[in-house]
Amino acid sequence: MGKTKDYYDKNPEAKAKKLAYQKEYNKKPEQRKKRSELVKINREADKKGIDRNGKDYDHAVKRHVKSSVNRGRNSKNSTKYTNGDKKTRG
Repeated sequence: MGKTKDYYDKNPEAKAKKLAYQKEYNKKPEQRKKRSELVKINREADKKGIDRNGKDYDHAVKRHVKSSVNRGRNSKNSTKYTNGDKKTRG
């Protein structure tokens, strides 16, 4: 795995602190609402027969895209998707 996982495996106190923070963060009403919306979207996609394997719902383009594409959209080296067209940032 990655460096972060290795760090938390070697530092159980830091891992416990992180998990405690995540637990509180995920209780927030806006996070609960976001999760419930994603569940609804994913359920509808399953009913329509959309293949979601290895994909996340991208709110920017309103469709499911590969997880790797749906990370770090604002970085200089990222790929930008607009209206379903793949365009490289210049």
